Amino acid sequence: MEIHPLMGAPTSSPDARMAPPAARVRITLKLMATLTDYLPQPRQGHQITLDIAPGDTIQDVVERFRLPWKLVHLVLVNGIYIPPDQRGTRVLQDGETLAIWPPVAGG
Repeated sequence: MEIHPLMGAPTSSPDARMAPPAARVRITLKLMATLTDYLPQPRQGHQITLDIAPGDTIQDVVERFRLPWKLVHLVLVNGIYIPPDQRGTRVLQDGETLAIWPPVAGG
């Protein structure tokens, strides 16, 4: 709980509990095809700008949006493929773009 700077009283607003902007990492999250439905509004097509905590991994973002792992097929960070065994340890950095595709079938 923080103390209101002018009144000396505790504050309880959600903003008071958020990390300061300097302690946040801003990424672009792109969810392709049917995964777009998992993005909150407002969004710009299939992507949003997202603030995450320093040290958050690809897995943290996937779990935050409750993406089913069976639908997390192709994962790129800044256009570079991230294999499944690295998604739990690959830390996202400020300014990066995380793009996720579901399995695609064609005829």
